Amino acid sequence: MRANRAAHGGRREQEKTRQHSHTILPLYSRTMSTGQYPLIDADPHASRVIRYMRPSDYATWAGYTAGTPAVFWAWERIDRTGFRMRPLYYAGAWLGFSAGFLIAYSRSSMRFWGWTENAREEARDLAELTQRAREGKPLYGESNQPMWVQGAAHRNSQYSQLKFSLFPMLNLVNHPFHGTDPAKYGVQAEPAVLESEEGLRPGEMLARKWDVKALKAEGDKSKSA
Repeated sequence: MRANRAAHGGRREQEKTRQHSHTILPLYSRTMSTGQYPLIDADPHASRVIRYMRPSDYATWAGYTAGTPAVFWAWERIDRTGFRMRPLYYAGAWLGFSAGFLIAYSRSSMRFWGWTENAREEARDLAELTQRAREGKPLYGESNQPMWVQGAAHRNSQYSQLKFSLFPMLNLVNHPFHGTDPAKYGVQAEPAVLESEEGLRPGEMLARKWDVKALKAEGDKSKSA
């Protein structure tokens, strides 16, 4: 009996070690740039993303806006249907405008994340936020929302550009969670990190939840045995 309990305890420790070795990266770690360029902002406000767009982004946006009805026009010329095409041109222009905006928005966001070349954006961000720090203003703007709302907005909008095809979502809330060190702008403050009342971060909360489930499952198995 004692040998069985010892073996059971050994399996439990192995299971805990295996789970910890496969723990998903926590939210605050996912804010670090995984690209070859520096991270500027892990969750930029929509206004910043639009203001930092390059001429190539606007060209892409315009190309989709004009290109979609042009494709409808060419299609009708090649294979005439006899339908009244003007409403389709309007609808095509709107669809192209929307798709072009989301693509241009994603291209600009990837520069903030450091996934594509971003030297121009990095210099502009450094100059802009350093000036705000000198003026004593919050780096990322002020918000009248409570901190839990800001945290929820951050969790919902971070990297949401990767799922624009499923559900377009922009960051429209000013919050302090941007994955960068404020010291580079001249602000002596610790980077903002989401934590629970117990001082746990999202990844740590997830790991604890898995540990509890694993221990409960092992206990149920031992009782049934």
